[in-house]
Amino acid sequence: MNCICRVAVIAGLLFSVFNVHAQTDSSFLENVTVTSSLFSQQKKETGRNIFFVKTDSLKSLPVHSVDELLRFLPGVEVQQRGPQGSQSDIVIRGGTFQQVLVIIDGIKLNDPLTGHFNSYIPVNTSEIERIEVLKGAASAIYGSEAVGGVINIITKTFAAKNKAQQRTLNTKLSAGEYGLLNGEIYGRWSGKKSAISAGMLTNNAAGQQLRGTTGFFHNTTVNIAVSHLFKNNWLVNFRSAADFRDFNAQNFYTTFLSDTASEKVNSWWNHLNISKKLKKGSVNFDAGYKKLRDQYWFRPSSAPNDNKTNMTTAQLYYSSSFNSSHSYTIGVQSLRKEIKSNDRGNHSLWHGAAYAIFRHELSSNVFVNESIRLDWDENYGAILIPQINFAWSPSAFTVRASAGRSFRDADFTERYNNYNKALVTGGSIGNPELEAENSWNVEAGFDIRASKEIQISTTVFHRNHSNLIDWTPTAYADMPRKVNLIPTGNYALAKNIAEIKTTGAEIDVVLSKKISRFSSLYAIAGYTWLQSENNDAVPSFYVSSHAKHLINFSIACNTRNLSIAFSGLYKERNTQKANAINAEIAKSYFVLNSKLSYQLLQSKARVYLQADNLFNTTYSDLLGSQMPGRWISGGFEITLQK
Repeated sequence: MNCICRVAVIAGLLFSVFNVHAQTDSSFLENVTVTSSLFSQQKKETGRNIFFVKTDSLKSLPVHSVDELLRFLPGVEVQQRGPQGSQSDIVIRGGTFQQVLVIIDGIKLNDPLTGHFNSYIPVNTSEIERIEVLKGAASAIYGSEAVGGVINIITKTFAAKNKAQQRTLNTKLSAGEYGLLNGEIYGRWSGKKSAISAGMLTNNAAGQQLRGTTGFFHNTTVNIAVSHLFKNNWLVNFRSAADFRDFNAQNFYTTFLSDTASEKVNSWWNHLNISKKLKKGSVNFDAGYKKLRDQYWFRPSSAPNDNKTNMTTAQLYYSSSFNSSHSYTIGVQSLRKEIKSNDRGNHSLWHGAAYAIFRHELSSNVFVNESIRLDWDENYGAILIPQINFAWSPSAFTVRASAGRSFRDADFTERYNNYNKALVTGGSIGNPELEAENSWNVEAGFDIRASKEIQISTTVFHRNHSNLIDWTPTAYADMPRKVNLIPTGNYALAKNIAEIKTTGAEIDVVLSKKISRFSSLYAIAGYTWLQSENNDAVPSFYVSSHAKHLINFSIACNTRNLSIAFSGLYKERNTQKANAINAEIAKSYFVLNSKLSYQLLQSKARVYLQADNLFNTTYSDLLGSQMPGRWISGGFEITLQK
């Protein structure tokens, strides 16, 4: 069955889903409150396209990790290099993996070494309360990397309000082909003033056969979080998490035939949040510390690239209101990045920022939000970033528009890759003289809440990007630094290329229906069209790497005891070939995952059977990084709640 036929089958299934008669209304989509701008605000007031999903709605979906969950959210292109959390690049609106910001409970997670690690989100899926995907520029609020969009993870422990005592214990165990053995355990207790949660998630497999190696992975995350409300409305939240990954990395970074690489990435994440409600507002303080070690072996016998990074961040912001129609948030932020590496050398830098966000309700249906941020960095100096958003929301219809600036600084890999080695005969070479990327962004769209169960959003957008950082083939004679290079080497230098223009359109659909007392339907689907172009003689990797057409969706049908779910995507992009390793990026591919679950013991337990890549599609998101074919697994889950 070709891609078009497969998409047609799924389109028919979606059509049937959207026409199921509902006997009971659902308020899931009504008056949604989001926090993607550091404060709580109804989605219709933001002037932005923010896709919101509660992870409890996605429990039945056939995914193994957070990056796989993101893969099937509308408008999010996850370019997987390895399965089940090994490594993935997150792309939104054509923004590369470095141009998407990931935050957890309001604080930045992106590692200063490389954007390839942005999908390493160190919390259990069961601990995630909801995921908000803010599409488009948000640098005026969050700073660097918030170019294509923001992935905002809100956890249950940090988001908890004063509630009656609750106890939850959840455990999963699954096994399957190619030595697959996955497990998860998660527990949470909450009272009127306190909450504590802890969990562990581990995915392991020997993997399918590759060229001279196997696609093995051993990925484990452990975390603990506590929350307590003290006297005088002082709320303290704290999380500590450790993440351990050991996986096959063949052709993740090269297209060499001799590449049989493996990689270990271990990180430690800590986050302290202190907040206090005041008479006319609230004050928030966040402090985060991330320690990461990345070891990369090109071959088992080779010495590894050994990179160690530290990132310390702190922010303080105050939110209040002038009156019932006008409010504001002002804040300051600091960031310290460090690296010690046998490949990239030892470096550090300071970064600081101050920002202000204003919100206005000009009438009962008209909302305006302005943001202004001043960033300062040791590398690029000072940058002023403005943003303005508009929304008109009569009844169940919202018209919105937004315009603003965004920027991104180079990471340590782009500045110093292969900079510290004695001899480099070929490959990517860093450039310490890189300037910050800049872009101007405009968008307009509308949301239709067709009922309490169906919401449709559509947006058109344009981004004009200057000084975009890209790897470009560069002759030895043109290299700015030749200390450890050879005249016959083939090199790609990190450069600021002149200009990229990206135009696109997106449509998102969300359906949440309660069919009867014991059955429900949940479906999400999205389509994104993108076109990027530049006038350089050498085509930019940026232009050719993102999908031109992207469809992603998830459908879950739940009854009293039985649940069936599908998650899939169709992607069309530029073709690429690497004859040396007999690899290619096909023009298009379609992948579908499925999961069948059955409830036992009065819904306290369930057993399930899962098929990843049901049609056994041969595909790659990155040239040379072959993704697995059909993979069958099964397991059970037990949930105890009181």
